[in-house]
Amino acid sequence: MYASQPVTGMYRLDEEGNPMKLVVAVIKPFKLDDVREALADVGVQGITVTEVKGFGRQKGHTELYRGAEYVVDFLPKIKLEVAVPDDQLERVVEAITQSARTGKIGDGKIFVSSLEQVIRIRTGELDHDAL
Repeated sequence: MYASQPVTGMYRLDEEGNPMKLVVAVIKPFKLDDVREALADVGVQGITVTEVKGFGRQKGHTELYRGAEYVVDFLPKIKLEVAVPDDQLERVVEAITQSARTGKIGDGKIFVSSLEQVIRIRTGELDHDAL
């Protein structure tokens, strides 16, 4: 089954000859439901969600607890991972951007990378069929 799939350079291609992409987005936790709904509206069938901690330009913040001031370096975030065919990429990125944006610092980031191969474990389907 693997040998019959077309391969170009280092990236495997799906049946239509389009590369697949992995979209990783880091967003504010309270925006998760909005982003999930927006992705469902553009046809995304599955996402992986992970609770993570991190910081960017905002560099954390200072809080007061029982009279003592302390620095919170790592802020809670949500990391989404979505594998999509190349022709769906623009709609997915736009859906995440619009639904996760608050206009305030710390809204997050979206990372897009090429996805070489996808295999559905249960059926052995490859690439586009496995998405």
